[in-house]
Amino acid sequence: MIFHVLTIFPEFFEGPFAHGVVKRGQDAGLLDIRIHNLRDWTHDRHRTVDDRPFGGEEGMVLKCEPIFAAVESIWPERHPPGQKVVLLSAQGRLFDQSVANRLAECGELLLVCGRYEGVDERVREFVDEELSIGDYILSGGEVAALVVIDAVSRLVPGVLGCATSTADESFSHGLLEYPQYTRPPEFRGLCVPEVLRSGDHQAIARWRRQEALRRTYERRPDLLALAPLNDEERAFLATLRRSSHG
Repeated sequence: MIFHVLTIFPEFFEGPFAHGVVKRGQDAGLLDIRIHNLRDWTHDRHRTVDDRPFGGEEGMVLKCEPIFAAVESIWPERHPPGQKVVLLSAQGRLFDQSVANRLAECGELLLVCGRYEGVDERVREFVDEELSIGDYILSGGEVAALVVIDAVSRLVPGVLGCATSTADESFSHGLLEYPQYTRPPEFRGLCVPEVLRSGDHQAIARWRRQEALRRTYERRPDLLALAPLNDEERAFLATLRRSSHG
């Protein structure tokens, strides 16, 4: 999968992709990350990418001309849905696991990093999608681009080395992940649950599902509204609710 990042700070990306899962994916030829300097598509000696907004507000706004020129240069012919131009900004749809799953089906993504007071509104008419990684303000879209690339890269076949590696991770099935333990079985009076050491795979699977439900109920109850649950799991949640109110 190919990721393009359009930014005015290409040096920002020199370190983050040199480690971990994303680096392994690049080394294996499964990921290709290309960083593009937006200033390369300017035509004045100062390489200007921003200007003051009409209407007299404070701050600067990224100009539409270099962004349009960059996208059309990188992709002379766009072929959706295999290619998507994504604007990263505070006003976009919230990026979550379902969006990551959908973007992972593309062959190429071009991530446009917003900056300053935002982008010229005409850019929003030009891109395919606008995403935000959370309800807070960042200095620019570069951090958001890192998040999107990392989350989507994990879903590209072969990057994690095992097709089932992401199956039980938080949010994969609408729930937070169940607790994990490793050796030693006892540490400072804190013990690994006996069921995990029992060898009973059916009991372990049931315990893990219930603990995922418990953790989601306690920490992110908003996720339960969309989680696929069976009758037994709904009954378990009802027990949790009665306990918490009783």
